Amino acid sequence: MTSRMDETAPLNVVHVVPPGQGGPQGVQERLSDLVLGGQPKYTRSEVAELSGLTLDQAQRLWRAMGFSDVGDSVAFTDADLSALRRMAGLVASGIIDWDAAVDVARSLGRTTSKLAEWQVDTYGRMLTNAGMVGLDLDDPVSLEVVERDARILLPALERLLRYVWRRELAAAVQRTIESFTSTDTDLAPDTVGFADLVGFTRLSRRLDERELAALVTLFEGRAADVIASSGARLVKTLGDEVMFQAPSAAQAAETAVRLHEVFDDDEQVQLRIGLTTGPVINRMGDIFGPTVNLASRLTALARPEGTLVDAATAAALKGERRYSVRQLPPRAVRGFGMVSPYSLRPTSETD
Repeated sequence: MTSRMDETAPLNVVHVVPPGQGGPQGVQERLSDLVLGGQPKYTRSEVAELSGLTLDQAQRLWRAMGFSDVGDSVAFTDADLSALRRMAGLVASGIIDWDAAVDVARSLGRTTSKLAEWQVDTYGRMLTNAGMVGLDLDDPVSLEVVERDARILLPALERLLRYVWRRELAAAVQRTIESFTSTDTDLAPDTVGFADLVGFTRLSRRLDERELAALVTLFEGRAADVIASSGARLVKTLGDEVMFQAPSAAQAAETAVRLHEVFDDDEQVQLRIGLTTGPVINRMGDIFGPTVNLASRLTALARPEGTLVDAATAAALKGERRYSVRQLPPRAVRGFGMVSPYSLRPTSETD
């Protein structure tokens, strides 16, 4: 390892990599140690024993986070040991049981896996844009650029992650408390929406990889902004599709209208949207159930720049002067039989 770089040091400071620590293998080891906060020193049996967990318990947590088995190799650091001890302490305290501990590990693994991929991809695109394509990993100066940036980015991103997580946790707690304190007459099913990029397969054939990635990034970014500002919740993104959840049909309709509007100036992007209202199953930040499935089916039926809603959503929007719903002829919908969808438009668009 090179000497530790002070976060306050000028960005053009370069430390020479000691001989034998360059090349792809050296890069992997150096960056791995930097990210993990230390070198591996324990086997799976050793880290389990020192944490007070059985080997089976430690393996369940490791697999729940999404990592493959490492056998008997020395692969675990002091940070791994600390995390296992912390989880064992929570179970021992009775705050959570063992099944909940595994669920926590699984939810953290799924979420942070995507986050890590996004961050590395973003940094890679920055290097590409800076002209560092074909980075020479045997070049000490080039290697130090990556390590220097990592030393600055890691603590900053870690603090930001903690901040955003607390904000999201506060919002989730508030939603849960509101659902428990509402009277039965106040309770209403959520409205689920899908927004789909029209002709994505055709676009993927016509655009090169960089252009396609830029288009998806634009779509996801604008869609996320609209969904958040409309008071809805972005459930997940699927490349050419986003899924959102709103506490009322009116908020979902507002989200749909604004999603169409935000892409009016983009010739490459046309959306089709489906909205349904009803009960959903919440699980680890995702939602499931017939309401979700029907929203997806209606999205596939919608015309470009159109929005289809189900009967429950249309009924919930009755009396809303901002929107107009028009019943369409029944359509065969896979898994639901014959369904009569409704076309949704802002009132200003009606004849």
